Order: sequence, then C-alpha cells, then structure tokens
Amino acid sequence: MRSFDLTPLLRSSVGFDRMQRALEAAARLDTAANAYPPYDIEVSGEDAYRISLAVAGFSRDDIEITVKENSLEITAQAKTEEAAEREFLHRGIARRAFEKRFELADHVKVVGASMDNGLLHVDLVREIPQSLKPRKIEITADNPKALEHKDAA
Repeated sequence: MRSFDLTPLLRSSVGFDRMQRALEAAARLDTAANAYPPYDIEVSGEDAYRISLAVAGFSRDDIEITVKENSLEITAQAKTEEAAEREFLHRGIARRAFEKRFELADHVKVVGASMDNGLLHVDLVREIPQSLKPRKIEITADNPKALEHKDAA
C-alpha cells in the first residue's frame, strides 16, 4: 500500500484535519473485506442522494445507523440463535457482521432509511443554510450607509 506524507502541506494550515482524514481514507485500497456488503451511491435529485446496501439475511433489528459529525456509520450483527435452530446443506447468503463508513460533505444530512427486497436505502439531502447561499445585491444611486462610514473616518 502506498502512503502519502501530507505534513509539508499541512504544516502551515489550521483546521484542515477532516480534509487530511478524507485524503488518507481515499488513499487506502478497497480490499475484499472492505467491499462487503456491496453498495451503490446514486443521485436522486438536485441535492438528494441515496446509499443502497445489499443486506440479504439481515433484519431491521440487526442493523444500526449512526451519524456523528460528518460521518455516517452503518453496522450489522446477525443474530446467531436463528442459525443454530436450522440445518443447512449449503449456506451461500453471507450474514457476516460488517461496518461501513461514509464521509459526508458539509451540510449533508441523513433524512431517513428503509429496507426493501434485501436492500437498505439511506436517503441524504444537502441543505445549504440561507446565509451561505449566493445572494444578489441591488445597486442604488446613493448608498447612505457607505456615506455614513466615510464621514466617520
């Protein structure tokens, strides 16, 4: 695995810790362990997204979804008492425990989750605060506030 030393870039920076963690996470290779369960990330609207995970064999009670800061974590642990009651000739549906983490961009919120046909869907939306949205400033003939500041100086 290749490792990048970001120290020279971050030596004169303050507050870019989250960016550094994201770059380090992106540098890690996807191994077979990280690829389970398979998932899709789709754009479902202008500012809406959906993460779909294949969770065949898991129930709603087996899965936990947690959001902390800008990180979405989905974990699952299958109940073992069910398997002890049954005898299998072949067991091809993987029900092994997993933990998936997704880094969320600023202002992306999880708005809901649902299960349908063995797929777990997590819906997200980007909600940009009004104060951060671009706004148009009208140009007037005279700006009395600008004149007040000029006279005070």
